[in-house]
Amino acid sequence: MTVRSSEVTTFLTSRRARITPERAGVVSHGHRRVAGLRREEVAQLAGVSTDYYARMERGDLGGASEEVLDALAGALQLDEPEREHLFDLARSAAAGSRSRRRAAPVRRAARVRPGLQQVLDAITDAPAFVRTGSRDVLAANALGRALYSPVYESAALSGHRLPNSIRFAFLDPRARDFFTDWESTADSAVAALRGEAGRAPYDRALTDLVGELATRSEAFRTRWAAHDVRHHRSGTKHLRHPAVGELVLDFEVLALPADPGLTLSVYTAAAGTPSADALRLLASWGASSPAASDAPAER
Repeated sequence: MTVRSSEVTTFLTSRRARITPERAGVVSHGHRRVAGLRREEVAQLAGVSTDYYARMERGDLGGASEEVLDALAGALQLDEPEREHLFDLARSAAAGSRSRRRAAPVRRAARVRPGLQQVLDAITDAPAFVRTGSRDVLAANALGRALYSPVYESAALSGHRLPNSIRFAFLDPRARDFFTDWESTADSAVAALRGEAGRAPYDRALTDLVGELATRSEAFRTRWAAHDVRHHRSGTKHLRHPAVGELVLDFEVLALPADPGLTLSVYTAAAGTPSADALRLLASWGASSPAASDAPAER
């Protein structure tokens, strides 16, 4: 069984285990050894044979049609991020089946294009970052460096050339003070990373990060084993910055079509709020703070 097959197996069995017969509208007969659905019940709901579903659950998604995957997503009551993850896993399985060889590890760019850095620098009233799928911060504007100064400091102290928000969240004790809703932040970060792993299964930086965190953090390991998947495209961040205090910031994450694998994240505060005032104060603090003004080192 390949690593991809194992990923498919664990994802499907975990989704099957969480659905009770009552929730699925299945009439249950006899003694049940598990609370979730049986394989044959999922197969019936999806309109496929039990043998075919069993093969899919063993990791054989390469030949599954879009219609079958849609039916399976419905049977397992997957939400939109989970459905996309299932399709990503199927695409990966199909690609592996066609090539009949292990795909080469993906290596992302270690710097941003000058034009993209100009876009970042043109955003002066909001923190903005360009990040990889593994959450390395490749570049930021001045306010972004000021906001994430604890993350930059953590990277420098630990010997990493690029700041990484997930590594900071799970391996730096200061993160639980910086992210005031740390539990929710941790849940969302790992679920988003799980989705990224489905889209880019051979991304070396992502694979290395997951291995590092799974080895060093029980909190990460537990969340990763849950196989939860979420989008990380918009929302609200609750932060406590050491220089300006509490911040409640809305964020938007935009894909960069010209730079596959990279995203632009922009954080804003509603006008007239204490957080908007705190961002203005942070801009002044960042202009005079060496820690905030240092750009990330290149790989």
